[in-house]
Amino acid sequence: MEMISFDEFKKMDIRVGKIVNVEELSGADKLYVLEVDIGDEVRKIVAGIRPYYKKEELTGKLIIVLVNLQPRTIRGIESHGMLLAGLDGNILGVLTVDRDLKPGTKIS
Repeated sequence: MEMISFDEFKKMDIRVGKIVNVEELSGADKLYVLEVDIGDEVRKIVAGIRPYYKKEELTGKLIIVLVNLQPRTIRGIESHGMLLAGLDGNILGVLTVDRDLKPGTKIS
């Protein structure tokens, strides 16, 4: 994988987000539409985590979000950001914080 410079890393706006609502995307078995509070606004993020999490497990969760990713339309829904997660075989883990940080807190 290509290395990036510290200046390139600084271009990424990574923040704490709080999932305030979760909806199943009709006709898409793997996708949820998440409403995520990122401090100054609530954004919709389409995420392929439905096989790994129930809606109830996600609502209220503090997650890590890449905020300044170009929007992308997925199944007719414009997704404004990306939650960060890791996949190890059949286990997916959404990145969270271990303290009660406010939505919008910058990650560095």
